[in-house]
Parts: sequence; C-alpha cells; structure tokens
Amino acid sequence: MRAALLLRCVDRPGIVAAVGAFVERTGGNIVEADQHTDAAAGLFLQRVEFDVDATAAELRRSFAPVAARFGMDWAVHDLGERDRIALLVSRQGHCLADLLGRGALGELAGEIVVVASNHETHRALTERFGVPFRHVPDRGDRAAQERELAAALDGFAPDVVVLARYMRILPPWFVARWRGRMINIHHSFLPSFAGARPYLQAHERGVKVIGATAHYVTEELDEGPIIAQQVMPVSHRDDPGRLERRGRDLEAVVLAEALRLHLEHRVIVYGRRTAVFD
Repeated sequence: MRAALLLRCVDRPGIVAAVGAFVERTGGNIVEADQHTDAAAGLFLQRVEFDVDATAAELRRSFAPVAARFGMDWAVHDLGERDRIALLVSRQGHCLADLLGRGALGELAGEIVVVASNHETHRALTERFGVPFRHVPDRGDRAAQERELAAALDGFAPDVVVLARYMRILPPWFVARWRGRMINIHHSFLPSFAGARPYLQAHERGVKVIGATAHYVTEELDEGPIIAQQVMPVSHRDDPGRLERRGRDLEAVVLAEALRLHLEHRVIVYGRRTAVFD
C-alpha cells in the first residue's frame, strides 16, 4: 500500500534517522518526504509517503516505540482508503456545484456521501449527481435543528465535514465532535468587511485585491487554522456584482484545494497554525 506518516514533536537530533530506519525495517520505499522546523515553536514537523507491504494497523504498532522515544504526536494513513465527505450548504451553491463536479470526475480522494442544507434550494442539483440530500430546516428551534443536523450526518458516518457556504454558526458541541475534520470557506476580507454584503463594502472602500480563505473550524468563529488561501487583483472597473462573481469563483477553487490537501493527509495542525506539505 501507499502510506503517509505525519508527525510533530520537539526538535532534537536523530528524528529523521529514526524515521528512515523505521521505513527501512518495514521494507518500505520512500517516494516523498518533506519536513519543517519551526524555530519559534521549537517543533519539528514531517510528512513521509512510502510504499510498503503492510497494513496501516501493522505500521502503527511498529512505529509506536519510535513515537514514544521522541514524544511525537503522529498518525499513519493508508492513502488507498477513501474518506467519506459530507457537504453542508445554504442558499449559495457555487462551492457545492464545484465539489459535486469534482467528485463525479474522480478528482477527490474521497466520496461525497451526503449533502445537508437548511434550505431545499439545491436538492435537484445534488440528486442529479446521485448524492443523497437531507433538508434540515430551522422550524424556530435552533437547538433542535442543530441536533437534527448532527443526527443526519451521523447516519452517513462521514470522515470530514465541509461547510460549502453553510451560512449558520454551529454550536461549540457540534464543532468539537468534528475538530480537525471540519473545513470552512469564507472571503478573505475578515475582519475588515464582516457581516452582510462584504463585496459591496469592499467596492466602496476601493480594494485592489480580493481573496478567499479555507480553514479548519474551531469554537472561535473564523479563527481556525488556515489550510489554503488565494487572492486576485481587482480594480475600479469591477462593480460589486463582478467582485462577488469573481469572489465566488475563488472561493470554490480554494475550498476544493483545502479539501484535497486534507484528503491526501498533507496538513499538520499545531496551535493556530498549519504546515502544508504539498
């Protein structure tokens, strides 16, 4: 199988040699290796991808003594396994349509197993791709809607939840159960142009770039570790409508990129930051 080993620990001599020796002992062949030392944090971070005739469980048992020796936070993944993906969406469908298309074309290292929404707007689009759609409306009881949404997701046992423009704030208990496995997308104007109609606000301010940010969701609103960002130049010729159209395109691309990096196990989170090995 093709395996990926991700690790982080206090930086000290001998880590790279120990990891290389582990791969050699298992009969593995390294096909990709990357590492980073964060001097400010005093941390060493590494991702090693290798071919090996062993199961992920066997590799975890074999690597455990090495990890204990260096006090590592670590994980081993079988890159042949396909994660189950749940998409949450509200009325804006540009990110949803992009991810459904990528899934249908085999561009995601995972399977979209459900789309859930607080609106019926995108049922037909979703079902056109053969993906189950679950409508979880707000009937005036916010807490009940959140419990119903959680139960709907549980029924499909997703490995990762993607907020593809899901325009509702999720409660801490909901976020906590998906910590490190929930990805959100938003425009990169925050905190400058928070609230409604950010592109109109940006146009009125005369911005020269627009952007999008994808991040892991934490209990602190829009404060989670960033996975991917992109910007594009704009000018006085871009009216608010054009800014928003261009922004939607960028949001779709950045969210898809963040999901790809997560599915391929290329992201290590430490504190409020990430190391992305791509």
